[in-house]
Amino acid sequence: MVDVTQHAALPPVGTGPHRRRLGVLALVATFGGLLFGYDTGVINGALRPMADELGLTALTEGVVTSSLLFGAAVGAVVGGRISDGWGRRRTIIALAVTFFVGTLTCVAAPTFGVMVVGRVLLGLAVGGASTVVPVFLAELAPYEIRGSLSGRNELMIVIGQLAAFVVNAVIGTVWGEGDGVWRVMLAVCALPAVALFVGMLRVPESPRWSASKGRRYEALAVLEQVRSRERAVAELEDIVRVDESAPTRHERGWRALRGNKWLVRIVVIGAGIGVAQQLTGINSIMYYGQVVLIESGFKESVALIVNIAPGIIAVVGGVVALANMERINRRTTLILGYSLTTVCHFLIGIASMTLQPGNPARPWVILFLVVAFVGSMQTFLNVATWVILSEIFPTQVRALGMGIAVFCLWTANAFLGLAFPSIVASAGITGTFFGFGVVGLAALLFVWRFVPESRGRTLEEVERGVTTGGIFTVGSGRRRG
Repeated sequence: MVDVTQHAALPPVGTGPHRRRLGVLALVATFGGLLFGYDTGVINGALRPMADELGLTALTEGVVTSSLLFGAAVGAVVGGRISDGWGRRRTIIALAVTFFVGTLTCVAAPTFGVMVVGRVLLGLAVGGASTVVPVFLAELAPYEIRGSLSGRNELMIVIGQLAAFVVNAVIGTVWGEGDGVWRVMLAVCALPAVALFVGMLRVPESPRWSASKGRRYEALAVLEQVRSRERAVAELEDIVRVDESAPTRHERGWRALRGNKWLVRIVVIGAGIGVAQQLTGINSIMYYGQVVLIESGFKESVALIVNIAPGIIAVVGGVVALANMERINRRTTLILGYSLTTVCHFLIGIASMTLQPGNPARPWVILFLVVAFVGSMQTFLNVATWVILSEIFPTQVRALGMGIAVFCLWTANAFLGLAFPSIVASAGITGTFFGFGVVGLAALLFVWRFVPESRGRTLEEVERGVTTGGIFTVGSGRRRG
């Protein structure tokens, strides 16, 4: 069994211009996360005026919302496969173009059908970004700060969602619900799409992708931009050594999966991590938060404004999560997160059941618990989920494994987004959140039993552990080899 807890003899990261350069590259790439957040969050406030203008029913409202999510499921797999062939950088540039075209299609949509087409295009871009950007950041970062650097993408996602909530509230308050107000809300997304496109033109390719294609001089040139010279040389040697010693180094993608049971296992675990995160219902709050708050007793105009509160706490939680990402183990973080969110689910259900409609305390208590849920989710689950998904897959299946995991994540998200209005209508807030609570208990068991630890290990150490089975843990902490 390989001991995956011992680091390769790498020189320290150090400080200097290379650290600043790394931060700039990460900032540019995470504009993909900002677009992800804005596009998924803007529907929260745009849906009601859009429904009035386009004549949407409850069913077609669900279709408009979930069409982006189904598109994202496809985009996750396609984006991963494309990035294996084209490279991470060129794929992100193509995604920026797709974001822009999808935005223009939605803004100009005269009918329900055209709107769905535009939302699917945006979904393809969102899904691709959710797969490729975290992988790009993980492959670019030194292991000592990989969690906090990769986690910036999730922080940018919630910043994008908060921006959508604020833009919706400002536009909705200033212009009211007049014709076309939702088109202005959607149009704002074009600005970060342009910024992502222009910025990525000056960003280098992932060094690990270049090395996997035999372009070692290119990989070294990139590493020297974001590492000291000594560290860059040592890290490239480690990357090459692991790639050459991998039992399936000549096989990539699906062929590699067929040749190693441990690779299959890690892909299944990754899919489980993604689905569990979505079945907390977090994105139902982000998409339908205004609906939930109206159901709890707020007036529509007030709900649009107080809906900003979950967006604010999500950003605060993201900042706290990044600060703790290199201090707390990934498994510990996930277990804490699912424990807290499950408690919040049951408390929301109890509050909804005991505080009857008309009780003046009901909307404020539910708002407080929703904010606590979102804060717990963002502080302990969202950032950790995306970071661990970017870390656990070996090079030969990294984009494929990430694509499959995120495909499952977005598929669960899509079906939940499609069904959520109907679930709330039939089961109310009480039944809906009790259901989320039960799923949360199952997620806790899954994480404790199956999810491996990856904090404090280089990607090459994680890869050695995965391909030999040495990294897999069980609840008692015993490793299987």
